[in-house]
Amino acid sequence: MIIGIKDGMKLVGISIMACCAVFVCTLFMNYNMDLVSIEEQMTSPQMMIMYDALVSMGKVVSGVSGGCLLITSGIMLVFYIKNYIDTHKKELGILKALGYSNFKIAKNFWVFAISVLIGTGLGFGGAWLIMSKFYEEQNADKMLPEFEAAFHLELVIGLMLIPTIAFGVLAILYACVQLKQPTIDLLKEKRQYGKSRIKGNGKKSQRTKRAVGADREEKDVPFLKEMQKATIRSRKSLLFFVVFGAFCFSSMMQMSAGMNEIASEMMAMMIFIIGAVLACVTLVLAVTTVVKGNTKSVSMMRVFGYTFEDCKKAVLDGYRPWAYLGFVIGSGYQYGLIKMVVEIVFKDIENVPDYEFDVQIFMIVLIVFVILYEAMMFWYSNRMKKISVKEVMME
Repeated sequence: MIIGIKDGMKLVGISIMACCAVFVCTLFMNYNMDLVSIEEQMTSPQMMIMYDALVSMGKVVSGVSGGCLLITSGIMLVFYIKNYIDTHKKELGILKALGYSNFKIAKNFWVFAISVLIGTGLGFGGAWLIMSKFYEEQNADKMLPEFEAAFHLELVIGLMLIPTIAFGVLAILYACVQLKQPTIDLLKEKRQYGKSRIKGNGKKSQRTKRAVGADREEKDVPFLKEMQKATIRSRKSLLFFVVFGAFCFSSMMQMSAGMNEIASEMMAMMIFIIGAVLACVTLVLAVTTVVKGNTKSVSMMRVFGYTFEDCKKAVLDGYRPWAYLGFVIGSGYQYGLIKMVVEIVFKDIENVPDYEFDVQIFMIVLIVFVILYEAMMFWYSNRMKKISVKEVMME
């Protein structure tokens, strides 16, 4: 078995994603379950209004934040599996040549679910460390009866065990799909490309015609521009992580500032920390993989006399507009989400301030993001200078 426990432990990004998702869901779902249990103690219309608002708030936060993070964890798991198979094709090809079936090899990928178990366990435990404080903040105005947090076994099953099993099954099934390649292609470490089909009348398919047309259109495109486009097209999953990292930073940072007005400082700080962690993890993962995946291309460019600035432009600069697009989308998302909470969830609650888009906060967060993103690009471009041409050429 070439896939060991250590390989599953390396998926730190998935663990962090799962930790953040379960942390948020545990707090709000546990609170909602305890709150529902004292519904009969609501003796006034004001209590019922507050009760309904808090229950709705818990559902929205758990569904939107937790759900999105778990989906992103699944996408990240798929990315890791594909990347693992792409970098271990020769070993996998040897196993298939020895008679191992796709499923027999793929079932070893269950170890990737260990990262999910670790992340969900840390998230669940971390939520319970601050659970009592969270309950106090939720009822800071003393509008509801006092109640303490109760342990719910169903949350352990639903937020830890079921996701771990589901991600393990996903890893095995996706590995089976990715291993459906000719053994000789795996042994030669040959990359898979889309196959153009020929129709019965001997004419090229529409797909082939489009590809030929595209080649003709890009015939005169400068090499660096063409290289930049090819880098993005070859790793579209990384493009998602770049956009998602910028999205998380933009939405969470601005949301934490807005939450100071309509929620507690604890909520604002929690959103700030989660947003910063997610943004850093996804951006570092994406850019690191881009640099590693293009070491040979960078080395060959250096051999042919291209400068490090040219290499940086060809490999990294193509992601810049997508990162800023993610930032803009995150800004719109956080505004729409908070606006919905204020106007729908808390519409009957008195003294809740109206929420408007804060241009000043937007500009501050944008400036910080530009500084951090460009600093990261600068640091990784310097790492590209350390790529050894000799080592790459001897592989």
